[in-house]
Amino acid sequence: MPQHLIAPFRIGVDIGGTFTDLVVSGEGGRILAFKAPSTPADPTEGVLDALAGAARALGRDTAGLLRDCERLVHGSTIATNTLLERKGARVGLITTEGFRDSLEIRRGLRADVWDHRAAFAAPLVARRLRRGVTERIDAQGRVVTALDPESVRRALAVFRDEGVEAIAICLLNSYRNGAHEQQARELIEREWPGLWVSCSTEIAPIMGEYERSATVVANAYVGLRTVPYLRALEERLQGLGLKPPLLIVQSNGGALDVKEAAPQPVQMVLSGPASGVGAIRWFGNDTGSSNLVAIEVGGTSCDVTLMRDGAVQMTDQLDVDGYCIAIPSVEIHTIGAGGGTLGHLDSAGMLHAGPQGAGARPGPASYSLGGTRPTVTDAQLVLGRLAPGPYAGGAIALDLERAVRAIETHLAAPMGLTVQQAASGLIRLVEQNIQHAVERVSIERGYDPRDFTLIAAGGAGPLHGAAVGRALGCAAVYVPRLAGVFCAFGMGNTDVRIDRLRSWYRRLGDGRPAELESAFAAVQAQAIDALVRQGFAPDAIVIERSLALRYTGQQWPVVVSCDPQLDAALVRDAFQQAHQRLFGHFQAGGEIEILNLKVAASGRLPLPASVPPASASTRTPDARSVRPVWISEAVGTVPTPIHDGALLRPGHLLAGPAVVDEQTTTLLVDAGQQLRVTAAGNFLIVPSIREAQA
Repeated sequence: MPQHLIAPFRIGVDIGGTFTDLVVSGEGGRILAFKAPSTPADPTEGVLDALAGAARALGRDTAGLLRDCERLVHGSTIATNTLLERKGARVGLITTEGFRDSLEIRRGLRADVWDHRAAFAAPLVARRLRRGVTERIDAQGRVVTALDPESVRRALAVFRDEGVEAIAICLLNSYRNGAHEQQARELIEREWPGLWVSCSTEIAPIMGEYERSATVVANAYVGLRTVPYLRALEERLQGLGLKPPLLIVQSNGGALDVKEAAPQPVQMVLSGPASGVGAIRWFGNDTGSSNLVAIEVGGTSCDVTLMRDGAVQMTDQLDVDGYCIAIPSVEIHTIGAGGGTLGHLDSAGMLHAGPQGAGARPGPASYSLGGTRPTVTDAQLVLGRLAPGPYAGGAIALDLERAVRAIETHLAAPMGLTVQQAASGLIRLVEQNIQHAVERVSIERGYDPRDFTLIAAGGAGPLHGAAVGRALGCAAVYVPRLAGVFCAFGMGNTDVRIDRLRSWYRRLGDGRPAELESAFAAVQAQAIDALVRQGFAPDAIVIERSLALRYTGQQWPVVVSCDPQLDAALVRDAFQQAHQRLFGHFQAGGEIEILNLKVAASGRLPLPASVPPASASTRTPDARSVRPVWISEAVGTVPTPIHDGALLRPGHLLAGPAVVDEQTTTLLVDAGQQLRVTAAGNFLIVPSIREAQA
């Protein structure tokens, strides 16, 4: 029977490794969530399949759905996958003569300082395609040696012979003066029209030769695959009736239209996961806490994001599979832990969970799509936490016999265990990995998980939330009804955002606040202009300023917000508090340096109406059924009530152990825990009084 949503519609589409998630919201806050299998070979088809399925559920065709759409926001892993799969463009790098090896020398730092044998990721540009040109600008931005056009032409000749498809330009000290980079770009555009060219002064105008070159190279590397996809998708959607521009989620958690996003596709490397910020902010009021840590566990990975006092943690540098990318980004820690994570034995017979995954195809063994190796989803099915039959809104049917066979063949028999023992071991391992991932963004950043509410999201997250929350000592575990389409839902609550920065090396409190204000104003004007081009009025733009600071001689800066008056004493105090939290100390009279100044400009889009909660009830409905479910190592397998989430209303209480089946997810309540349905109709899992006092 068709769903009843009132136009105009807002649509969020998130392409994951296993499913493409889609959320349509209409007037009055009504929401339709839909899942379709992802199509890695052609992501556009996955988007169109999801739209077609949602349209059918609304009793429309795709064209009718798009004609009544006022906003369509898209998050995609295409830029990330281009890096991970090494399927980007053949890039040539132009740099200052004598500095072509900066990209390969890197910083010389290792994730594990004791491991000197692990190889770094191979540079995205081979050495013969890194060409030095004659020019020199000093550290103050003064021209020492003018750019020699002939040296640029010689580099282009090599690039033509080598079949280069894109060029990255990163010249020494160009963050202080980008004139030579612009001259080189103009020459290339005359000599080689239509070639993709990226300049470091436009992509990452920061101090640090390696970070700047690595980022501009990554931008050129992913551009030829990412941008044509975005343009083709927008063209197809508009051909079907979409009127507004397609919006793309960036790594900073905000969105941009395709035209503005196209020159900097590297900003999309966390496109999908970063959209969870919108969902975290939306659900924050319902949790009753401004301290939240979210685990979004999908088919292939677990993304962990932390919000402290209502502010999501940000970073200026990402590491994507060994490649440094210096862009403003939501701080997300990702591990290979999802429903499709493979369980396997090493050469010594030890059980491991991931990081490899089964992907969308062939997927878990229970999907009957050709997969034969055991995954976390197969283990959940064997343990009774999932039921055989339709799964993920009917997109998949789970086959218990195939799941048992996979775990028996590859795990249980080789280890001399029962199928249930092997399956429970796989679950415990993946939950331990998720716990460590949360500790990475909390304890290692100076935050106590006991002060946070854990949001368990993603299609697989709510099955792990109770155990992970208990292990961390979190105050509560919160599960949105829309957990299975968490990021797609967040896209409907995402603002358009522009981040701009400028290197500005000075001492804090040097007595020249007017100069700092002038520098901020120039950067701010750039960000505002970009939003005005996208149709935002000045009164719809919100500005946030921050400074990257460090003690003299310190390598890594600390970013702190600064007030509009740029009061040096307040900035110093904020820096010292952040330094104390991160490193356990600060220098009371230490000299503080400014490295960068940053502006985040957000174009505020109207929020969708709140989802109207179902009417409150005092009588909890009876369980739909009872089946044996493995709850935990302490409890084992016990007869467990299975509840239909659609029947649960605000005010309902459930005592664990219990399982709740929802449209896009399944959640588990552990023994000794209690589930309460919130006023907005979501689920809050809290310790029982006895457990809380223990």
